[in-house]
Amino acid sequence: MNLAGMDQQTMIVAMVIAVGFIILVLLALAMPGGKESKVKGRVEQIRSGRRPEAGAEAKIRAVKSQADSEIDAIDKLIKSVLPRRELLKKRLERAGIEGPLGRYLGICLGVGVTISLVVFVFLPVPVLAIPFITIIAGLGLPHMVIGMMGTRRKNKFIELFPEAIDLMTRGLKSGLPIGESIKNAGEEVADPVGIEMRRITDAVRLGTKLDKALWETAERLDIQDFKFFTVSLAIQSETGGNLAETLQNLSNVLRGRRQLKLKIKAMSSEAKASAYIIGCLPFVVGFMIYLVNPEYISKLFTDPRGHMMLGVGAVMFMIGGGVMYKMVKFEI
Repeated sequence: MNLAGMDQQTMIVAMVIAVGFIILVLLALAMPGGKESKVKGRVEQIRSGRRPEAGAEAKIRAVKSQADSEIDAIDKLIKSVLPRRELLKKRLERAGIEGPLGRYLGICLGVGVTISLVVFVFLPVPVLAIPFITIIAGLGLPHMVIGMMGTRRKNKFIELFPEAIDLMTRGLKSGLPIGESIKNAGEEVADPVGIEMRRITDAVRLGTKLDKALWETAERLDIQDFKFFTVSLAIQSETGGNLAETLQNLSNVLRGRRQLKLKIKAMSSEAKASAYIIGCLPFVVGFMIYLVNPEYISKLFTDPRGHMMLGVGAVMFMIGGGVMYKMVKFEI
């Protein structure tokens, strides 16, 4: 079905329904819960230094446990049918996204329905292909976006983390304990380093040991630089020694690793540019052929043999792109 075969009024109604569905899903899933707001409010009260009410920490733990136990129907369904949900939750946390998994799946559903409807309206695709387009678009596009957000957040963390270590080192040299030094780093350094340091401080204030809070953060972030920091503090707490000097050396090592990564990135930029050019050639040539002779290339989209050729070409294209990506990617 295409645009020529569909009544204009029907198309407009379908588009309005799709847009309205997306808006309703986003509004329903974006509304914060009352229990979560209470927890955040009391944590902010303790963090800001104001005097909390009596037994505030116990109330925070009680409210948090009650909020965790009150799972809505969507989250119950997710826990029963979604495989490896903990891995997905950690991936969202690494991208800086908080909230229930139902919100993420609702967005995936909205994206898939919208894209499949647009494809169904404007492109001559068979009706049986719509469910596959919905699944691929609904799962693939949000997955790519989350991956890009996680990579960007990780790179920014690695860039700012040596500054936080330097700030901790100055605090230790001035006589502050490591807990207060981490607190100062959370207040002075920009996010995402600042928010992670503040989370560690909040966890310690609520009764968690410092080493446990550090290891939990290291597992959630999965960043090698922060693991080095956690291991350094763990070894120093067992063996003793000058912690300020240890952190200063660690800061120098992390800066050296980052400089080496930038050097490798500059040296591999030529190969990456060649890969981008080669990857764009099929699409550019196909578009130029379409401008010159549309009937010649339209066989790829209307003939079953053309569909098979496009599928084989897409698979080979992805394999070649993956090989070139591995060739220019180095681990330090």
